[in-house]
Amino acid sequence: MIISNLVFALVVGLGIYFFAKSIQKIRFFINLGKQIDRNDQSSVRWKRMFLVAIGQSKMTKRPIAGFLHIMVYVGFIIVNFEMLEILIDGLFGTHRVLSFLPFYSNLVSVLEFFALMVILACITFLFRRNVIKVHRFTLKEMTRWPRLDANIILLTEIVLMLAFLSMNATDQILQARSFSHYNLVGTFYLSSFLIPLFDSFSSFTLVGIERFAWWFHIIGVFAFLNYIPYSKHFHVFLAFPNVYYSKLQPRTYISSLESITKEVKIAMGLIKDDGVVEPEGSVFGAKEVTDLNWVNLMNAYSCTECGRCTAVCPANITGKKLSPRKVMMDTRDRLEVVGDIMLKNGKDFKPEGKLIYDYISAEELWACTTCNACAEACPVEIDPVAIITDLRRFIYMEESAAPSTLNAANTNIENNGAPWQFSADDRANWALELEQNSDSLKIPLLADLAAESKKPEYLFWVGSAGSFDRRAKKITSDFVRILNHLKIDFAILGVEESDSGDIAKRSGNEFTYQMQAFMNIEVLNAYGVQKIITCDPHDFNIFKNEYPDLGGVYEVEHHTQFINRMITNGRLKVGDAMKGKKVTFHDPCYLGRGNGEYEAPRNVLSSIGVVINEMPRSKSNALCCGAGGGQMFKEAEKGDREIFIERTNEALQTNSEIIVTACPFCMTMLFDGVKYQNKEESVKNLDLAELIVLAGLV
Repeated sequence: MIISNLVFALVVGLGIYFFAKSIQKIRFFINLGKQIDRNDQSSVRWKRMFLVAIGQSKMTKRPIAGFLHIMVYVGFIIVNFEMLEILIDGLFGTHRVLSFLPFYSNLVSVLEFFALMVILACITFLFRRNVIKVHRFTLKEMTRWPRLDANIILLTEIVLMLAFLSMNATDQILQARSFSHYNLVGTFYLSSFLIPLFDSFSSFTLVGIERFAWWFHIIGVFAFLNYIPYSKHFHVFLAFPNVYYSKLQPRTYISSLESITKEVKIAMGLIKDDGVVEPEGSVFGAKEVTDLNWVNLMNAYSCTECGRCTAVCPANITGKKLSPRKVMMDTRDRLEVVGDIMLKNGKDFKPEGKLIYDYISAEELWACTTCNACAEACPVEIDPVAIITDLRRFIYMEESAAPSTLNAANTNIENNGAPWQFSADDRANWALELEQNSDSLKIPLLADLAAESKKPEYLFWVGSAGSFDRRAKKITSDFVRILNHLKIDFAILGVEESDSGDIAKRSGNEFTYQMQAFMNIEVLNAYGVQKIITCDPHDFNIFKNEYPDLGGVYEVEHHTQFINRMITNGRLKVGDAMKGKKVTFHDPCYLGRGNGEYEAPRNVLSSIGVVINEMPRSKSNALCCGAGGGQMFKEAEKGDREIFIERTNEALQTNSEIIVTACPFCMTMLFDGVKYQNKEESVKNLDLAELIVLAGLV
């Protein structure tokens, strides 16, 4: 018995030792990333961790797969409560040491129920992967090893659960025979159904089976434990810290590069050059895993390769090379190569190759619309867009290798304050034309009011599209009609307004973004602006979430929120000219998924009396129009179809008369999509503001 106990202690000790070594190694790898502070708002982080990582709240978006995953997750944890008893028995030579508990047999029966659920769920997952071959499990990045890894884990869990049930079944027979130390402790419900399989065996054979299952279970669990760090299933452990340290800001928030901030402030004369230079080897953005931050690298290790991100990625859906899952897998693969080399040669050793180009191609990066559908879908809050953005920054600022049309748009922003080749002096022409064609409409300039010592309640930020794009100017005009009808105290900047920098930032041109941001902030702060309304979700997002990092703190509303508020408080009365019209609403990514605003536009639509036909993919699951992330100003990457056509087809399938949206870029893409399908005579594209005006301002 002493030898058995020593062997058991050795197995446990070695299992824990080698697992600890693996953890230490992975910790070293993750710490190769740059520092980032994610220790703020601890109570919010703990709550998110309990809801998402422990409560599995995001898994239920796919109810069947979610339920099965929860069964495996919960079942495997609960079943392994019996490991406590096995450890005590193994170390001290006892047998079922916890059997003194009055509810012992009921407890074991509950554990057996969860063991059965684990078995059934794992069999279902094996069937989905290997027989049905669910599409997201068969994509190009799912090579032989990822597929084999998943099958190994699923089969291991099944075998471990079967060993547990077999151990209990043979134990019950030996109890009934009062053989040796197998004392009567009660009946275990599910394993009792296996008794007929073993009842004909001799007691000595049953002891052998029971002991084999017992030893197999303990050795299997520790073998499984030490396999996990080499498997995608390491997320079993990392899911908790990964969710805890996830980004608390809105999904579309992108932090500013502090190194660029310093350069821009020096260039603008806001600070003096202190002569301190960046460390040798540092780059703008990221070309290698060591240029990413440690949260990015932990994200890569937390990826379970489920493919939910890729399944909702508009670029991947339309046949383009980008797969958010592959981005995470490539980052992890490269990190392991770099980490192993640095373990042997020291952190200062520079391994051959790099993450960008050698693992992740430029074509993949430029296909991203930054819609954040991938981050929304991820069960453990992984953020692939953060990595894509940093890699784009390197391409743009270090290599000047952005697509030519996107580069031209950025150059126009630098020279003209807009992504098109329009003169900055023409930025307020739409307002002059509107006032000339209407005696009642007034569009005051902030500078004129300031000259009269007047300060309006709101600044209406028109945006580049609203100022220059022919279709978007109609949205701007109708929203101004609403503001005038409500007698809102507002003004515009006119020629003092310049592009918000959203396109520059999302395309990786952080320098131009910050130049734009600081110029705009300087103007806004000089006028004492506090409240901003805009019709552009991209500008709404950047003012609300990213300008504060650079000193621009404002109360920002999207025009759908403003209109909804005016209707809710009774200030805005709308006619019934559109009552009964069938409409479908396209959720702009930067308003909905980015900033969680889904209800305001729908509340407005309901108040008008239209019939809302939701698309299959709506709200947090809405498909991107294809314009975000700078895509509006470049040719789409190669694929089998275009994103805007895919989204337009979804809208047309609702048989609605009007496709409503609340973003000038979405309007352009969907308008082109309707035109492409030759439906412009029967289906109209309208912004929410336009719909309000058509319904009638009472």
